[in-house]
Amino acid sequence: MDHLLAMRVFGRVVETGGFAKAADGLRLPKSTVTKLVQGLEAQLGVRLFERTTRRVTVTAEGAAYYERTRHWLAELDDFETTLAGGRSSPVGTLRIDTGGSVAAGLILPELPSFRERYPGIQLQVGVSDRTLDLIGEGIDCAIRSTGDNPNLVTRHIADFPWSTCASPAYLERRGVPQHPDDLVRDRHDVIGYFSARTGRRLALQFSDRPREIGDELIAPVEVNESNAHTAAAVAGLGIAQTFTFAAAPHIARGELVPLLTDWQPAPLAVYLVYPSERRHNARLRAFVEWITETLPRRVAQTATL
Repeated sequence: MDHLLAMRVFGRVVETGGFAKAADGLRLPKSTVTKLVQGLEAQLGVRLFERTTRRVTVTAEGAAYYERTRHWLAELDDFETTLAGGRSSPVGTLRIDTGGSVAAGLILPELPSFRERYPGIQLQVGVSDRTLDLIGEGIDCAIRSTGDNPNLVTRHIADFPWSTCASPAYLERRGVPQHPDDLVRDRHDVIGYFSARTGRRLALQFSDRPREIGDELIAPVEVNESNAHTAAAVAGLGIAQTFTFAAAPHIARGELVPLLTDWQPAPLAVYLVYPSERRHNARLRAFVEWITETLPRRVAQTATL
């Protein structure tokens, strides 16, 4: 049995809560994952998991073993990365997660510079507007609009300005609002953005009022993905409040018209978050350095399109 591989597999089963999920994340057959864990249990002489037909639960011995081995494996991974490629040129795979519009509008266009600087790093860019379990999903870091998870290291990396906009066709049909109050008074259609986690539609915010505008607005169309949100505005389905970097290319082409520019809310603070045990990983440190210097510049550039 490959003892080191068995330790890594065991850790993934603990983090994902099941053999099948661990196998998917590691790209191994489930039978291989099962045999490796069983072999580890036989070698250690303890049961690491309690298994039933419905769930897998880590035992007290398994939890203690996990706490010891996860820190050691993280340090080993960092050392191997440094040894293989040198601290200035790390190698291996880095998994990141971010929203659709951030990936398409900000990250992917800039990745050639990252690849030129760190050719040994293979990036896996997960694109989702859902908040994922980084440890359970085996993700190294994520770009998020909240930094309140005490189990993750949080670093502020940028501020995203907002734009409220609509297509010329919509405005010709429904009129141009001159004040946020006009949205409710004239019963404008808005394109709702609802949380993939809670299903609740996010309210619109404006700088002239402490209260958001939410349920009193009509949202005939709601989406839960940022690129779809912008596309719905371009299609003329209503007024959307979205990030400036997402709207700017469409505004430059005349596909969207900025509205209520004097009342836009404060920019949204954006964070890079990652599990604390990965903070010494050379690949992650390289990405943190790059994204911290690149993202604010990219956001500023898109704001002037």
